[in-house]
Amino acid sequence: MIYTLTLNPSVDYIIELDVVQLGELNRIGNPSKFAGGKGINVSRVLNRMGVSSKALGFIGGFTGDYIVDQLQKENIATNFVEVEEDTRINVKVKADTETELNANGPAISEEKFAELKQKISELTSEDLLVLAGSIPSTLPKTTYEELVGICHKNNVSFVVDAEGELLNKVLPYNPFLIKPNHHELGELFDTTITSVEEVIPYAKKLLERGAQNVIVSLAGDGAVLVNEHETIISTVPKGELKSSVGAGDSMVAGFLAKYQEMQDIREAFRYSVASGSATAFSIGLCTKEKVESLLPQVVIQ
Repeated sequence: MIYTLTLNPSVDYIIELDVVQLGELNRIGNPSKFAGGKGINVSRVLNRMGVSSKALGFIGGFTGDYIVDQLQKENIATNFVEVEEDTRINVKVKADTETELNANGPAISEEKFAELKQKISELTSEDLLVLAGSIPSTLPKTTYEELVGICHKNNVSFVVDAEGELLNKVLPYNPFLIKPNHHELGELFDTTITSVEEVIPYAKKLLERGAQNVIVSLAGDGAVLVNEHETIISTVPKGELKSSVGAGDSMVAGFLAKYQEMQDIREAFRYSVASGSATAFSIGLCTKEKVESLLPQVVIQ
């Protein structure tokens, strides 16, 4: 079973308008709201690809109830830890530019964190855990390390989609997959990366530090997968960028869905790239049909 972990989920409220007039009344069109958070996005895309998962994390209040209700309507299983304060609401404004207004989220007590760790400790070597996104300010900075340490001890495969030191500190525990973008990869090594060729030596350094597979996305300029056996460079499909929200999560989900089906790293990588593009070309997350329509444009070498 694939489990996804979202430590700080949200209700994502998405509004569209042509231009934001600051200091004036703005009329919005086509508002929509979704159960949000990087791990939840992975579960939702996996579900659209016919792959079951269970969503873990912390939820609370009426917004937490909304998330559980929405996931249940999509037939996605949940096993959240309930906290006292409300789950946050994040506002995504899509106008002439894309703006995000993200809240902090509820406080998490030591007791609630211990409850989550107990859930993680019950996973087995037959399971895989996806850890995605930021750590709430009320949890220790070592949260990811503690959780992947539990996975490592119990031979549970895990995937990490996080930035900076969060990513760096989990590498010794041998994650099955990590997926930084080229900006995040550059920040890890205090450099600027602008091409797929520049990605490769730094991605290999992440292998040396413990990662098993590294996918690095460069938006419209391609993507790279590196593991101990091969380095694969991919083109990306052409299309109109409508929203970058969830594109990286879709890449993770696409990779896991196809890898579970075929146990083929190359095909999983192609599907990952098509999935990220399909979400970028959509308002909301990709569908399986959209992914498969873009797949012929994904050429690897």
